[in-house]
Amino acid sequence: MAVGPALWLGPLLLVSLCGSSAPASLLRRLSEHIQRFQENSVLSLSLDLGVATLPKEGWLEQPLDPFNASDRRSFLQRYWINDQHWVSQGGPIFLHLGGEGSLGPGSVMRGHPAALAPALGALVIGLEHRFYGLSIPAGGLNMDQLRFLSSRHALADVASARLALSRLLNVSSSSPWICFGGSYAGSLAAWARLKFPHLLFAAVASSAPVRAVLDFSAYNEVVSRSLTSTAIGGSPECRAAASTAFAEVERRLRAGGAARAALRTELGACASLDSAEDRVELLGALQALVGGTVQYDGQAGAPLSVRQLCGLLLEGGVNGSSPVPYRGLRRAVQVVIHSLGQRCLSFSRAETLTQLRVTEPQVSGVGDRQWLYQTCTEFGFYVTCEDPGCPFSQIPALPSQLELCEQVFGLSTSSIAQAVAQTNSYYGGQTPGATQVLFINGDTDPWHVLSVTKALGLSVSALLIPGASHCLDMAPEKPSDSPRLRLGRQSIFQQLQTWLKLAKKSPV
Repeated sequence: MAVGPALWLGPLLLVSLCGSSAPASLLRRLSEHIQRFQENSVLSLSLDLGVATLPKEGWLEQPLDPFNASDRRSFLQRYWINDQHWVSQGGPIFLHLGGEGSLGPGSVMRGHPAALAPALGALVIGLEHRFYGLSIPAGGLNMDQLRFLSSRHALADVASARLALSRLLNVSSSSPWICFGGSYAGSLAAWARLKFPHLLFAAVASSAPVRAVLDFSAYNEVVSRSLTSTAIGGSPECRAAASTAFAEVERRLRAGGAARAALRTELGACASLDSAEDRVELLGALQALVGGTVQYDGQAGAPLSVRQLCGLLLEGGVNGSSPVPYRGLRRAVQVVIHSLGQRCLSFSRAETLTQLRVTEPQVSGVGDRQWLYQTCTEFGFYVTCEDPGCPFSQIPALPSQLELCEQVFGLSTSSIAQAVAQTNSYYGGQTPGATQVLFINGDTDPWHVLSVTKALGLSVSALLIPGASHCLDMAPEKPSDSPRLRLGRQSIFQQLQTWLKLAKKSPV
């Protein structure tokens, strides 16, 4: 591992890069921005087309602790219903599971499963995850409450909701229920089929990281490879330019004084760069910007595509001089900040720690505190960049991520490692043992390396779409969609047809 570039960090050498608060926050806000953009686009289109019936919002009373019958406390869990295409009470039910954020009406109107409902006569239901969005139990987000937040609790909610909604909507006992989800919710969809095969007939899991991992160094391996992919606008020169741009940022940070002050101004940083930990947080935020561009490449609402980012990094200098990658990185930062509606680039470790310690639910619905808790108690997923092949600043990241879990929740490093191992043991990692599950991934998406990308026998299919990014198969169709993406969506539809034929012979 190269250590030279990190010497200027002084005593705070182990402050996180990829998995720290600033990078994680930026990636989550990119995700939220894209989701809102696509949802608003679909809702606007529906109004323009005069769609008579918008989704119905409902609430289910769920036990706070489903594993303790003597605990009578409960909370209200939000759900959405789109019944425009439900041809009969014996038709299929598509249950779209929410993940680590708010779930709005667009969940049952845009992309799949909603786009698949008309041809198959399906009822579409969206179920928001406990402790996210508006489905937060009374009492806030203190540690006494957060012990009821886990994937296992969420799966218990799925089973309970499946039974309650069947009664409430008078669904036929012969109707097959099929789970859908993307990213963490994709894992939930697969695990719901694994744990409750008598309730859920099949599952479609998009970009589902079913293997928990403490040190997610493979994330940046995929980012690096994707930056060289000509199919999405990358090139070896682009990857080299990204590395050069980060080296220039590090050089200016090391120089201090006027060079560091100018860097702050040029990157639109919110705060000074006097603190060593904040300097590392800045590098992490810049890395998340590039990683997020790869992760969400080609998606409606994404501030930049890989092609656009590479264009900026390789753009000629003044008067046709050689490319200046650092200048391109600066412009990329400006584009992303503007798109997210932020006035500056935020990266303060102390400020983020303060925010993560707030136990009152946040109006934004992003759920940073809740998701950090789940990574600390179940999944890890801490992105690092210590491999020599990583195009960014090679600074040890994992110790500081683990420190964040201790600072916010009082959780020890050993407990986090043990929790990750227990998650894989309970669900089976990348060989979950479920049947009638379709895993869909894109090879551009850094998360595909934690998913299932090859068929596991006859009843677990896998589809790896070349050039596709994170959950791109779930996004609303666009004229610019690649032929391979269109073919992938056709494969999903054909798999559903096969399952529904099978369901008629052996209903749940």
